[in-house]
Amino acid sequence: MAQDSQESQASTGAAPREGGTAGSHPGAIAQGLIRAGKVEAQHVLASAPTDRGLCHFRALGCQTTHSNQEVLQSCSLIIFATKPHVLPAVLAEVAPVVTAKHILVSLAAGVSLSVLEELLPTNAQVLRVSPSLPCVVQEGAIVMARGRHAGSSETKLLQNLLEACGQCEEVPEAYIDIHTGLSGSGVAFVCTFSEALAEGAIKMGMPSGLAHRIAAQTLLGTGKMLLQQGQHPAQLRTDVCTPGGTTIYGLHALEQGGLRAATMSAVEAATCRAKELGRK
Repeated sequence: MAQDSQESQASTGAAPREGGTAGSHPGAIAQGLIRAGKVEAQHVLASAPTDRGLCHFRALGCQTTHSNQEVLQSCSLIIFATKPHVLPAVLAEVAPVVTAKHILVSLAAGVSLSVLEELLPTNAQVLRVSPSLPCVVQEGAIVMARGRHAGSSETKLLQNLLEACGQCEEVPEAYIDIHTGLSGSGVAFVCTFSEALAEGAIKMGMPSGLAHRIAAQTLLGTGKMLLQQGQHPAQLRTDVCTPGGTTIYGLHALEQGGLRAATMSAVEAATCRAKELGRK
């Protein structure tokens, strides 16, 4: 659900109808659920303050509105996907129509479960979810944490839905902000590395389009090997290295450039920013 003059991002839900607010992560979740057949597009109701924020949902065949309260009156599973500083105003608007039937899910970075519960009626069933953009191709990494009043059945319902968008795990709330830095922001970090890989090949004479395709496929294949074979990255890295070979020379160059420390610092910075947004 969205409120305020800013474009909020919105999204998906569950039976009998889905509700939310419109944009990148929520749009990715909606598209992932619809593609997987978990929900029908006409059972998704998205709200945003302007038509521009709803174009993607209309293209998917979802219902749309500019009224946040209409979403709660029509849907049982509600996903709040506003900016963190906008969320309190949205919750204040919809609080009068929140009932025991609602499952309330927040995608807002840094906004704790305790804050959400303070802003909503007593005993509201609240959960926090941290998704990632690859949900749009059903390969997202998603973590979720439940509030004090959300039961196991509500949690399992949400997890079952979100598994259509990729890997979904319930975690302690303390991990949510870390996940934002690792996976939410990590998509941009990985894209930067993919771009750099391709540009290295371009520098050496490979055509741009081919270089970018090979770089992306290399990331995809490596990720699948790590997940499917259950190997630690260090083991796979060791398997690729041969004494005096090309890989160890390349790894030496990466270490000289500080890749490992810079990546760790990027995740730390993004995590700290997520916590900072919550405090604000």
